[in-house]
Amino acid sequence: MMENTASGQTRGEHRLRQRLQATVVGALLCSTPVAAQDWLVLEDVSARFRLSEQTVLGDDAPEEFDAYDVAANFLLPWDYYSDGGWGIGSEVMFSVGLLRGAGETALVVSAVPEITFGSEDGRFQLDLGAGFALFSRHQFGVQDFGGPFQFALTAGLRIPIYKQWGLGYRFQHYSDAGVNGPDTTGADLHMLEVVYRF
Repeated sequence: MMENTASGQTRGEHRLRQRLQATVVGALLCSTPVAAQDWLVLEDVSARFRLSEQTVLGDDAPEEFDAYDVAANFLLPWDYYSDGGWGIGSEVMFSVGLLRGAGETALVVSAVPEITFGSEDGRFQLDLGAGFALFSRHQFGVQDFGGPFQFALTAGLRIPIYKQWGLGYRFQHYSDAGVNGPDTTGADLHMLEVVYRF
């Protein structure tokens, strides 16, 4: 029988999360910072829309959602790339958009720091991030997100299609992580994104 921690995770999941966090922090601390003028340089902008909402994390959502947003990624000063131009970097993604479900619409704004893996020019990229989002409403029909503050988890994959244009897939998870009690439900969104790189 697996024991659960106070947050409902098994001890194995809790240890895995701690190890992943330690690895990410260690990689950032050991990386070479870029010059001060390279802080928060706009790397790309994207438009995204929901393809499906197959549940990956947490309970199945009782309502179906559509999502549309625009995002901007800004470089952060921690990275390490090999002479071949492949490696690890960091950025922060800001987004604003709409979440629709059960006849209701919410404005959603988010800020998500990300670790990126791929080419130094950012054309081929896999990213993982964790941050927060603010919802203008949190009740959609029978589904309650618990409050306006939500945690946001994301993972994305991008490839170039023509010159500065790219195409990507993004997984986005919103939830209050049980902060507002056990009766709240988040949502998993699978999104297509069209990217323009500067």
